[in-house]
Amino acid sequence: MPSVENLLSKSIPELRELFLERRRPVPKGLLEALDIDTRQGAHHLAKQIRVRYRSNRSEGQRLHTLLRFEIELWSQGYSLVAGIDEAGMAPLAGPVVAGAVILPKNYKLRGLNDSKKILDAETREELAAQIKQDAVCWSFGFAEVEEIDRINIYHAGLLAMQRALQGLACLPDFVLVDARKIPHCPSPQRGIIRGDALSASIAAASIIAKTTRDAHMLEMDTLYAGYGFASHKGYPTPEHCRALKQLGALPIHRRSFGRVREVLGLDPVQTELFAECSEDVTAEAAIAHSY
Repeated sequence: MPSVENLLSKSIPELRELFLERRRPVPKGLLEALDIDTRQGAHHLAKQIRVRYRSNRSEGQRLHTLLRFEIELWSQGYSLVAGIDEAGMAPLAGPVVAGAVILPKNYKLRGLNDSKKILDAETREELAAQIKQDAVCWSFGFAEVEEIDRINIYHAGLLAMQRALQGLACLPDFVLVDARKIPHCPSPQRGIIRGDALSASIAAASIIAKTTRDAHMLEMDTLYAGYGFASHKGYPTPEHCRALKQLGALPIHRRSFGRVREVLGLDPVQTELFAECSEDVTAEAAIAHSY
């Protein structure tokens, strides 16, 4: 890193690019030098850098808190802690997809969060790519539409989770799961309510699940024109419901879901089919849970 004297020979836009846009480490004494610099914009740049400091500290604290379950397990000797989550419980079309991730110890990725809180698709893709690069191992699992209709969406979600777990290249010592427990899990496990917002491993798995499913639905959009799968990914949006009524149901539509059955002229599925689902993940009522 150049000395403070050398840095002060640069223009304010050059310094802004270095320390705000490229987020380079700020050498000791630079902020104080900018405070007394007479150039226009120097004082404002020092203020912006201090805001960046506060933001970094806040993000670091958030990410440390997001690791609290993992830190507890690592301290107990569980080295390989897997997080597992699913995406796609609520859509009228397409599979339910689960992600499984084992993160390195003390892993902190800026912006890592529950996938539903990351509204920008490009940001989700960037985080997914970084997680895949950094993870000890990662995997995903599908439960197809036919399986959803045969065993119901709740059990299909568990099946996708089982497949994601089985797809990991190494057997985890412990498994953290969002809101439920996986049947026949070979490792000890813990279900955490709202785990995708409370555990780094589950949050990472939610991003893998969401981006994998979204990519699949983009493929379905090229296969089935006119339904808008590229935009709504199969969720029961007004656009999707209009297309379903106008164009009819496709092979990838879930025939156990009420709106699809209505279009097909079928009787409603008995409510017992979803008896084991929690209220926030049953069929169409789960739309807010899954975006």
